Amino acid sequence: MTTPLTWLYAPGDRPHVVTKALASGADVVVIDLEDAVAPDRKAYARAATADLLGTEQPVPVHVRVNALDSPLAAADLKALAALPGLRGLRLPKVTSPGQIVRVAEATSPGCPPLHALLETALGIEHAHAIARAHPALHGIALGEADLRADLGVRDDAGLDWPRSRVVVAARAAGLPPPVQSVHPDTRDLDGLAASCARGRALGFLGRAAIHPRQLPVIERAYLPTAREIERAESIVKAAAAERGAQALADGTFVDAAVVTAARRTLSLAARRR
Repeated sequence: MTTPLTWLYAPGDRPHVVTKALASGADVVVIDLEDAVAPDRKAYARAATADLLGTEQPVPVHVRVNALDSPLAAADLKALAALPGLRGLRLPKVTSPGQIVRVAEATSPGCPPLHALLETALGIEHAHAIARAHPALHGIALGEADLRADLGVRDDAGLDWPRSRVVVAARAAGLPPPVQSVHPDTRDLDGLAASCARGRALGFLGRAAIHPRQLPVIERAYLPTAREIERAESIVKAAAAERGAQALADGTFVDAAVVTAARRTLSLAARRR
């Protein structure tokens, strides 16, 4: 599949909302069994999700399981990990590489792709070790609501370092760029667009959402502009015509790293067609 840019959360105890999410146009639907589900609804949410994932779905479906140190997580993994409709497990509040290893072992053979959510200061400190914990780990990302509370930060400036840290850790471990955490105000689309632009500048790729109206804003923010596409095409064309480092007519220096970035831009641009 093409690189996913939009990841839409839906509460596991509301199957009708999950059904709508599957038809929303999101690249990935994330069924939430953790924060979005009240304690007395956990068993129902798990059963409803297992019923849905008993068959293949029209878009990739991930499940965010309950806290890994709780009995609920063990029950989630047992019920869901081997189902044909599951394409990934999102693991909340990961603080150590050992947690990833234990989940991978508990769901083997056939462990689904795992994605670790770093939501505490301790998780951020261990970001690179977590990112390298097991071959089954396919990505890391921030859970910013819990991280804000843990750090006591009041605005986005307090999250700049953790955001950069998780981008660097993912790259160093050979993982894809992280997906941005959700923008909690579903009506503030201008704020969402500005936040996505900032995230893209920091090295994130795509974003989680909690309402379908956020999806087109996220996609627009993360797709290259016409000017960026034109520039990338000129770089790739120049590189094909002449090997080695060179300067374009506008003075831009082009080397292998610049060409790689241009090709990445053109790969994303293919989604516009």
